[in-house]
Amino acid sequence: MKEPALVVMAAGMGSRFGGLKQIEPVGKNGEIIMDFSIYDARKAGFKKIICVIKKEIESDFKKIIGDRLSEHVDLEYVYQEIDDLPEGYTVPEGRNKPWGTGHAILACRELIDGPFAVINADDYYGQNAFKLIYDFLVNAEDDEKYRYAMVGYILENTLTDHGHVARGVCTTNENGYLESITERTRIEKRNGLIQYTEDGSDWITLSGKSIVSMNLWGFTPSIIGELKKAFPAFLDKALKTNPAKAEFFLPEVVDQLIKSQKATVKVLESQDRWYGVTYREDKEIVVEAIAKMREEGIYPDNLSIV
Repeated sequence: MKEPALVVMAAGMGSRFGGLKQIEPVGKNGEIIMDFSIYDARKAGFKKIICVIKKEIESDFKKIIGDRLSEHVDLEYVYQEIDDLPEGYTVPEGRNKPWGTGHAILACRELIDGPFAVINADDYYGQNAFKLIYDFLVNAEDDEKYRYAMVGYILENTLTDHGHVARGVCTTNENGYLESITERTRIEKRNGLIQYTEDGSDWITLSGKSIVSMNLWGFTPSIIGELKKAFPAFLDKALKTNPAKAEFFLPEVVDQLIKSQKATVKVLESQDRWYGVTYREDKEIVVEAIAKMREEGIYPDNLSIV
């Protein structure tokens, strides 16, 4: 088996945060969230990192983190660009944002030749999560079905007090396998409840104990071929209905593979609290949490030491 790689999705524009939230310092030495994720990933066993970025942030990204990381891991870059489309398709007028998480993984298609994990650059996952997914991937192999995994989080551990978030809400079976995942793009705390809306007016209550995806996936290379097949069908619909903003969500492709019985997804549950800078007001909470974990010895002063 090939060594598992880690794909870091960092091409998002950070529109809600109001800037490049992926490169906002949260540690006392100027570290960003991704520094802690890479530390945790290296500690779990990952040696190869693939960063998915946009060309326009390349210089800042390398200066703030990439050049430093390359001293300690096998680091490669791929570029998620909106004009990376199948033959016969063109970028619609007014489109200026990436095509979503499924498209981000497609951008890695030339570099993926073994099992790999996926994370968001601006989410803090916790050390246990990387250990769980690495241990799964070192033995991951497709047979009559694709064999994937996902680290699931408890919904109430993944919310912000400062606005809404997008989460893949999961249904699992008694054996701990994913039965379905539905992307809810607007979940927030409202009047003491956790609710989501699809239309901005009707609100539906969710249990705080619901299992959700934070885009920490474990895949075999077979997912690349499935994304290639699914992307044109997504575009055919998106270009008619929402050409400027529609996103090709990775969880939606996984959901279809489960429902068509082509794949299984083992849900590896984490009790860790998620931290992220979705909104500018979230930053101080993350800074305080990281400082506390350093005081507790979870992280050393020098993150290059693993």
